[in-house]
Amino acid sequence: MSLFDIVFAAETAKDLGAKKVILAAPYLAYMRQDKRFHPGEAVSSCFMAKLLNNSIDKIITVDPHLHRYKSLKAIFTIPAKDLTANSLIAKYVRQKHPDSVIIGPDWESYQWAEAIAKQVGVESTVLEKTRFSSRHVTSKMVGQIDIKGKEVVIVDDIISTGHTIAEAAKKAKSLGAKKIIAIGVHGLFVEKALSIMKKAGVHEIVTTNCIEHKTNKIDVTGLLAEELKKEKS
Repeated sequence: MSLFDIVFAAETAKDLGAKKVILAAPYLAYMRQDKRFHPGEAVSSCFMAKLLNNSIDKIITVDPHLHRYKSLKAIFTIPAKDLTANSLIAKYVRQKHPDSVIIGPDWESYQWAEAIAKQVGVESTVLEKTRFSSRHVTSKMVGQIDIKGKEVVIVDDIISTGHTIAEAAKKAKSLGAKKIIAIGVHGLFVEKALSIMKKAGVHEIVTTNCIEHKTNKIDVTGLLAEELKKEKS
């Protein structure tokens, strides 16, 4: 997302007489920096929201990074709608991997894994992650379930460097998983993420088209279209 392009476009639309400006942002960037992790860092989520609060009238997004915020209302003063791709991911898993086990690679992702597993009607569990750095992560299973000889679907909201998924895949592989599929709502794939996950034993990598990428297999445009239709009613 080019933040300043959006601000300029919104301000120009208003300058030309637009009654209302709505931003449909499938991936809402800058949300991951939701606190000052190191001295001197910018809390980008707050500053991004401040700019948009002053330029647009409503925001619609998909599965935003809300790990330290209870809702978008924590930083947005304008109406903000957060949609979820859970039902679309569940539909994909039900069609392609109906007998799988679903794993959240850490506590933050378990909300997605558990919700999707309930919709599919399969078991789910979570891995407890210990992060030493963005590139060094270890994990252990919390709440043991049998995955030997089964397909395992690892679900996360954002796949960035791929290390969290890779560690989850290694754990699943060590427990006898037959096939490992990684599904992410937002595929950033920085550095060598795809290679890292494949080397860890991930057979298939799937994302929604919130961010355009060759791994896109789940379409979220219908979610956004339905929400935008409500503006006309």
